[in-house]
Amino acid sequence: RIPARPRSAKMPIVKQPVLFNTPQADEILSALEVFPPDNAFNQVIETWPLHPNSQRMVVSMGRDKPLRYNTDMGFVLVPPDQPRVPVKIVEYPGESDPGPFPVPDNIPIEGWPVWYEREGVTRPSLAEVQRRPEKYEADRHAIIVDSVNRMLYEFFTFGKTSGGWAAGQASVFDLKSNALRPAGWTSADAAGLPIFPAVVRYDEIRRGLVEHAMRVTVSRTRRACVPPATHFASRVDDENLPRMGERLRLRADFDVSRFSPAAQAILKGLKKYGLFVADNGMDWAISVMPDPRIPVLHEELRRIKGADFEVVAAPE
Repeated sequence: RIPARPRSAKMPIVKQPVLFNTPQADEILSALEVFPPDNAFNQVIETWPLHPNSQRMVVSMGRDKPLRYNTDMGFVLVPPDQPRVPVKIVEYPGESDPGPFPVPDNIPIEGWPVWYEREGVTRPSLAEVQRRPEKYEADRHAIIVDSVNRMLYEFFTFGKTSGGWAAGQASVFDLKSNALRPAGWTSADAAGLPIFPAVVRYDEIRRGLVEHAMRVTVSRTRRACVPPATHFASRVDDENLPRMGERLRLRADFDVSRFSPAAQAILKGLKKYGLFVADNGMDWAISVMPDPRIPVLHEELRRIKGADFEVVAAPE
């Protein structure tokens, strides 16, 4: 069940775009109900049965590989009257939702600002990061949340060109609904899933529990998907590989008491709500907001291995 907190909190008035790494964003997010209570992202999976092929799938993802995280998925919260602008869709127009979209001038691009600060590179301005390169360079996700109307807008390979905003793909999700994307359609993630509901946020770390399923990437997936995923990105039919949308959880007997409070907030969530296989990428990598207020957790989380997870199946 979705926590009672957002349903009892009053949504603050949003008059201008608010970046994710601010106290104002924390207040808004604490009052935001992300999807209905029975949505897959809000399901408690502690008692779900093991998938019959759990062990082999975990082996394919790497039993000895560490849990990792990317400081990648930032976003901007916009007011309900945010002006809408066109975004040119250049890669997947046939699997994109139509615009125009409520894109503000300060929309962050994946990884900004923490990735640049912690990777030892000179931190560019947001305007510099927003410029869309002519050739493909990383995923460049961009996320917009209208918290008042509870609408979500997500883009892949997003950025500014001489002709305006452009993206490889655009997805719109109604956070008041359980509706899925059309079968066979991608999203900004290869699984056809939304990204924002699965990202670890600072306000959750501060409260001591990530209260939703998280997203994870793996390097090898199967040519199949399981709801709520709607899309796959593989040519391989090996049943020992996970499908897009496969659900995993941290084992119940894993001792989280020896970890810091910030790490425990994530680990407790991994036991209760689990993970969705959301995209191809680095094995066992979850997404955390690139928020400098979240402590560096790499060394702690790397103590957790693939063998500490199990694949589960929805009860019949």
